[in-house]
Amino acid sequence: MKKAVVPSILVVAVLLAVTVIAEAQQPKKVPRIGFLFNTSPADLASRIDVFRRGLQELGYVEGKTILFEFRFAEGIFDRLPDLAAELVRLNVDIIVVAGGRPTAAAKKATSTIPIVVGSAGDLLRAGLVASLANPGGNITGSTVSSADVSGKRLALLKETVPKATRIVVLWHPSSGDRPGGITTDWDEVKETETEGRRLGIKVQSVELKDPSEFESAYATMVQRQTQAVIFIQGSFISFHHKRLLELALKHRLPSMCEPARWASDGCLMSYGPDQIYPWQRAAVFVDKILKGTKPAEIPVEQPKKFEFVINLKAAKQIGLTIPPNVLARADRVLR
Repeated sequence: MKKAVVPSILVVAVLLAVTVIAEAQQPKKVPRIGFLFNTSPADLASRIDVFRRGLQELGYVEGKTILFEFRFAEGIFDRLPDLAAELVRLNVDIIVVAGGRPTAAAKKATSTIPIVVGSAGDLLRAGLVASLANPGGNITGSTVSSADVSGKRLALLKETVPKATRIVVLWHPSSGDRPGGITTDWDEVKETETEGRRLGIKVQSVELKDPSEFESAYATMVQRQTQAVIFIQGSFISFHHKRLLELALKHRLPSMCEPARWASDGCLMSYGPDQIYPWQRAAVFVDKILKGTKPAEIPVEQPKKFEFVINLKAAKQIGLTIPPNVLARADRVLR
């Protein structure tokens, strides 16, 4: 009696079925997102929460369908290259950053892992992208560049303190991320000086390089009869802004800042781009990249909404009355 011969097509079908079942049983790779920040968790909590909610709305579940790896430099910026290298060694799928320094550190650490910028200064001027419409390379995200509104901040401050003729701009002259070691913060200083000449205000640039200089810097300002102070938001100033604002209040100096959240921390006024919305967009960028879109194909987005906030409590502390015409233009008033 002859043995039955199984048709070859049946063998192939069985093998395919076994393969499909085996593949279905294998756990699907969960994407891992690395975060690289130059400050502390508390400073970025609100923006991280916005990002998390954005991913949740897109269907992601933290710990199940997406994983996070956080790295914070805690104000020690020299740590950024090592922290970026750690994320690369972990082989994260995407690195999310905030600020020019972390962006530059991540870019130096990898040319293949996509980098999404939640918020940073002028990425184009910093040489981090080829163009806004076609960023090229592995970086995309949002720029909250505000050099072009620095003059507006000074004008608002002048309206609030009409008799002011001497104003100091506080900033940190880091080596920066731009070719030649020039930071976009310097662009803001220069624009403020230009607007100062138009308004008849003497604008003095004061560079802060170390916290030990804070007290003496304010003492010098008072000695020189400075009438107000403007903070340029950079990595160093951002990390130390609460202490700097405390000193401004102590010396009864009207202050102007960029981020709205600094007004809640004691700044008299803030005017700048919405820094929360870009983090909603960061979640969208991450989703697109995980679904196959290359960062080079996602245009860098610019600010669309600006907010003017006044802190009346701070005004009362320094004995300043906000003119009604300025108060009426505020988007928010903190009482």
